[in-house]
Amino acid sequence: MESFYRTHAYLVEHTNAPVRRDLMDEIDWNDRLIGIKGTRGVGKTTFLLQYAKEKFGTDRSCLFINMNHFYFSGHSIVDFAEKFYQRGGKVLLIDQVFKYPNWSEELRICYDRFPTLKIVFTGSSVMRLKEENLELNNIVKSYNLRGFSFREFLNLQTGMKFRAYSLEEILSNHEQLAKGILSKVRPLDHFQDYLHHGFYPFFLEKRNFSENLLKTMNMMVEVDILLIKQIELKYLPKIKKLLYMLAVEGPKAPNVSQLATEIQTSRATVMNYIKYLADARMINLVYPDGEDFPKKPSKIMMHNSNLMYSFYPVKVEEQDVIETFFVNSLWKDHKVHKGDKYVSYMVDEVMPFKICCEGVKIKNNPNVTYALQKAEIGRGNQIPLWMFGFLY
Repeated sequence: MESFYRTHAYLVEHTNAPVRRDLMDEIDWNDRLIGIKGTRGVGKTTFLLQYAKEKFGTDRSCLFINMNHFYFSGHSIVDFAEKFYQRGGKVLLIDQVFKYPNWSEELRICYDRFPTLKIVFTGSSVMRLKEENLELNNIVKSYNLRGFSFREFLNLQTGMKFRAYSLEEILSNHEQLAKGILSKVRPLDHFQDYLHHGFYPFFLEKRNFSENLLKTMNMMVEVDILLIKQIELKYLPKIKKLLYMLAVEGPKAPNVSQLATEIQTSRATVMNYIKYLADARMINLVYPDGEDFPKKPSKIMMHNSNLMYSFYPVKVEEQDVIETFFVNSLWKDHKVHKGDKYVSYMVDEVMPFKICCEGVKIKNNPNVTYALQKAEIGRGNQIPLWMFGFLY
């Protein structure tokens, strides 16, 4: 137990989160069982350690453990929690909980057996916490930690503290909001950097970003998807090839039959793999209004623009990049569906948006909102694209 306390103290002391994530204030920390999901690489471990540092400092009533530790090959979570509880432990932070078999059953036992113990755990975005773990259904509160928004990236790069805006605020007051921001910084000076490498926090590390991202993406497939979905290792090349083909083809409707032929599997398996890749936050599925999985999506796009540049940088189309940015920015709190031939997307079923590359002539329709790629400031129903990066 002492070695875990020492590791915790070292990690907390050396944690220095570059940006305080808004999720820290959105979580109800009074709940006794809290799950924080997110795609690999977005900073879940740092988030837990930052919470420990902010709320507890060196207080031993809080302890961080990682299920990667070989100790848990021979000891159960319940036994460890009991020892911690008996020493006056109040908050147990468990990183990568899915690495431990039967983790959900053991968390349920801890919840029932230790009434004053709070457990906060992190898991992969692939996990379906409530649907696949019925024993946690009524007791776990689930949250998602996303990659950096453009706003968070801009704050980090400039030292500013711009707040997030709701979609309603942006639609109704974007000119005034943009003027306030432009009086302090020029967002377009940083926008392309964000599209290329700003979504994942590890651009801050002194390593090659693209190599680091490719390594992380491989881990998403090899660990998050194969381990959690219990897929045999021999099918790994098929999933990787499918992901590569989807990335290279760019945002469009998939030809499921052709994909099935290419990776030598059935149409149904291709659709399952596509769903797993979407759950892992590697791709986004865009459907017509009223449709959803298991139907074929009308468009498959990469989850964020950073992934596009890492996969196949020689073929990155500007229009595809800005549409990927828009969908990813809206995706946290809004439903995005395929638009008709005159608009790019329908947001929340009632708001038509057209995403416009620089130089495109606009036949202004007052009922459509236009997101303009290189505009610093907008007017009326024409809004700078970068402003949608302030939604979270």
